[in-house]
Amino acid sequence: MKPINVGLLGIGTVGGGTWTVLTRNQQEITRRAGRPIQISVVADKDLALARKVTGGACELTDDAFSVVADPRVDIVVELIGGYGVAKDLVLKAIENGKHVVTANKALLAVHGNEIFAAAQKKGVMVAFEAAVAGGIPIIKALREGLTANRIQWIAGIINGTTNFILSEMRDKGLSFETVLKEAQRLGYAEADPTFDVEGVDAAHKLTIMSAIAFGIPMQFDKAYIEGISRLEAEDIRYAEQLGYRIKLLGITKHKAEGIELRVHPTLIPAKRLIANVEGAMNAVLVQGDAVGATLYYGKGAGAEPTASAVIADLVDVTRMATADPENRVPHLAFQPDAVADIPVLPMAEVETSYYLRLRVEDKPGVLADITRILADQQISIDAMIQREPGEGEMQTDIIMLTHVTRERQIDGAIASIEALPVVKRKVIRLRLEELG
Repeated sequence: MKPINVGLLGIGTVGGGTWTVLTRNQQEITRRAGRPIQISVVADKDLALARKVTGGACELTDDAFSVVADPRVDIVVELIGGYGVAKDLVLKAIENGKHVVTANKALLAVHGNEIFAAAQKKGVMVAFEAAVAGGIPIIKALREGLTANRIQWIAGIINGTTNFILSEMRDKGLSFETVLKEAQRLGYAEADPTFDVEGVDAAHKLTIMSAIAFGIPMQFDKAYIEGISRLEAEDIRYAEQLGYRIKLLGITKHKAEGIELRVHPTLIPAKRLIANVEGAMNAVLVQGDAVGATLYYGKGAGAEPTASAVIADLVDVTRMATADPENRVPHLAFQPDAVADIPVLPMAEVETSYYLRLRVEDKPGVLADITRILADQQISIDAMIQREPGEGEMQTDIIMLTHVTRERQIDGAIASIEALPVVKRKVIRLRLEELG
């Protein structure tokens, strides 16, 4: 049977892994796909690298646009990344009637609506399992495996760099800055780690999962994003004392008023499985009305784990390429004319529980003033610890956990608390999710 010809754009870490796995497992992949899948042309600016990885076993070029225009190419695999030339290449491939496989979460989160509309119009597929959580098949689970369910919420550890940093801070009691340097030395963090540590990468992935789970357009610009760069080691320690772990979570929930779409450091009960995901691993917890909670765990990055997802998409596209476009699995799980315009809630309207740490003067009446402010905002306290001041110390830390309340009420309470003369620094506020 005639092979499917693939044009591979980018043969860096993931592209090299894709070549290696596809070559190594060619026989099994062919048996599953029903016909051979072969990379017939590779485009990369570094032709020497491309030649080294492929051994010269396929055509090589430094012109990616020639690949998306090549009539011999059936599927284009885009592994370049970024918003710029990658978008132009993907749209040109679609215009030329080619199916696309991509691992580019940033591209889809920001321009996915345009790309999927173009693919729908042209009758081609855009597959993107590798864009979220590396080798974990979370897109297929949301789009197909859980299709009978009304998804209620998703909470995910979807950035391995930040999870490694938080694990090391907890295990060794080190500062963020110290662990970040170690993560960079070990190759877990980029030289410029901003996208990872400030939560942007996780927000890209969460935007995609939210769209599939709830049948809404991609709305990355409405996501609330808060990273871990300002997280202090003592808050990790206090959280442990209270029975919680801190993780950078991507959280999206379908509430009566709209969709929550937020990334931030979050306290999770230590007894939850997801709280015990350590190192650079990823995990996604999905709550469906029929199935309950399901947890997906594995490597969220790396050459071969991500290649596993890329090749799974290649097999899916190969199987479905001849199917009528109306009978294929929709890009965002819901039929295109059934995508709903549900609002994304501003962070001020989100409801959750909170961890508050206050540095205050060690004197009578302080706690009464603080609890009065919380009561005025209708915020109730779930748990509290007060650090014993050392000999000669005139200040102490008070740590409080609240019951569920609205963010704008916490904002109001924090503003009033910080105005008290006895409060000596800005209030540390972290969000808390029971995930029960």
